Amino acid sequence: MNKVGLTFKGGIHPPHHKEHTENKAIEVAPIPKEVVIPLTQHIGAPCDPVVKVGDYVKVGQLIGETKAFVSSPIHASVSGTVKKIEKRPSPSGARVNSIIIVADGEQAIHESVVPKGKLEDLSADEVKTIIKNSGITGMGGAGFPTHVKISPPQDKKIDLLVINGAECEPFLTSDHRVMLEMPDKIITGTRAIMKALNVDKAIIGIENNKPDAIKVIKDAVKAFSDINVAELHTKYPQGGEKSLIYAVSKKEVPSGGLPMDVGVVVQNIGTVVAISNAIETGMPLVERVVTVTGSAVKEPKNLLVKIGTSFKDVIDFCGGYSEELGKLINGGPMMGIAQYTDLVPIIKGTSGILVLNKMDSIPPEPTNCIRCAKCIHGCPSYLQPLMISKNALMGRFDEAAGYNALDCIECGICSFVCPAKIPLVDSIRMAKKEIIEKRKKSEGVKG
Repeated sequence: MNKVGLTFKGGIHPPHHKEHTENKAIEVAPIPKEVVIPLTQHIGAPCDPVVKVGDYVKVGQLIGETKAFVSSPIHASVSGTVKKIEKRPSPSGARVNSIIIVADGEQAIHESVVPKGKLEDLSADEVKTIIKNSGITGMGGAGFPTHVKISPPQDKKIDLLVINGAECEPFLTSDHRVMLEMPDKIITGTRAIMKALNVDKAIIGIENNKPDAIKVIKDAVKAFSDINVAELHTKYPQGGEKSLIYAVSKKEVPSGGLPMDVGVVVQNIGTVVAISNAIETGMPLVERVVTVTGSAVKEPKNLLVKIGTSFKDVIDFCGGYSEELGKLINGGPMMGIAQYTDLVPIIKGTSGILVLNKMDSIPPEPTNCIRCAKCIHGCPSYLQPLMISKNALMGRFDEAAGYNALDCIECGICSFVCPAKIPLVDSIRMAKKEIIEKRKKSEGVKG
C-alpha cells in the first residue's frame, strides 16, 4: 500500500473543519418530551401506521410498515402515547406522514425486543430477516433499505463487502467516533453481512486523516483474516460508493450500473453497528450518532440521539445558537439539504446537523463560465457538469440525459471548484428529477 493511500481519479480537498468534534466522545442526548417519527425515512415505499392516536407504545415497537419489498419498517424510539398522525416537515424538504409520540420518560422496552442469538448459530436468511424486521437502512444519508441491498439477484455473484468508514464530508465526525468507541460492534455487523451475502472477504476503508480509527479497527480485525482495513487517501468524495469501490478494488462500476454489477456491496459504518445491535439485543433502529457542529452552535458535540428528536432539541442540548442562524443543514456542507425550520426530526439518515452563521451562509454571486474545465477534472463520475447544467437550464432534459446526468452523485464538487461560482449541482439535480419523472411516465404509458 502506498503512503498516499488508496484513491480514485478526480475529487478535491475541501477544508476538513472536523477539529471541533473529532476528539469529542459520543454523549447520550436526553429523551425528548415529544418525537416526530416520519413514516418515510428511506428510499422506496412509505410505511403505513399500525398504531392509532391514543395508543401507548414502547421502545422498539413496530409503528409503521408496508408489504412493499423496497421499504423499511419504522419503530418507536420512546415509550409514550401516540398524540397525532399527520403530515409534518421532514429533513427531505417535504411534509410526510408522521407519528407524533408524547414521551413518558420511562423508556419501557417492547416485549418483541429480545436478543436473536449468536451470529454463528444464525443462517443467512435469518440474518436478512432480522435486518429487514429491524428497519435498518443505509445510514450514510441515502437511506436505501439494507435487506434489499444484501439480497442481490441470483445472477449477481457478490465476492466483496466494503464497509465505508471514509467519512469524507467536511465537519462530520459521527462515523469517526463510532469507529473509535464501538469497534466490536463494527466487526459483528460486518461479519453478519458477510454471512448474509455468503462472501469470504471484507474491506473496511478509512481515510488516513483518521489514524486513531485506523489503529483501533486494525486491532479489532486481527482475529479475522477475512476482514482487512484499507487506508484511503483523504480526498472528497472518497466515501462515494463508486469512488470507494475503485479505490479498494480497482473495479469500475459501469455507467448506469450498481456495485452488485461488479460483485461488490457497500455498507456504512453506522449501518453495521445497527445490525450488531439488532442481533445482540434485538433492538431495531431507533437511535443513531449525529454530529452537531458549525459556526452558530455554542458547543459542538457527537450525540447518540433518538430517531424523531427535533433539530431544535438537539441544538438546545448543545447550548443553543451562539449567534443569529444563517443556514441549517441536514448532513454536511457538500451533500446536505438546507432546512427551513429547526422543528424537523432526526431520521435514520441524519449523520449530522450543520449550524452556520450568517457570514458562512452567504451564497457567492455567479458570473459567466470561463470554460476552464475544473468541473470536469474534479468530477469523480467522469461527467461534463457544465453541459448537463446548460441543457437543464434550457429545458433540454433529453440532451442532459445524453450526457449521463443520472450518473451524477450530487457530490457538489463542480459547484465548489467553479471559479465563476455557478451552482452547477443545483441544475443537475433538477435535471435528474425531470429525467426520472419522464421515464416513469413513459413506463406507465407502456404498462
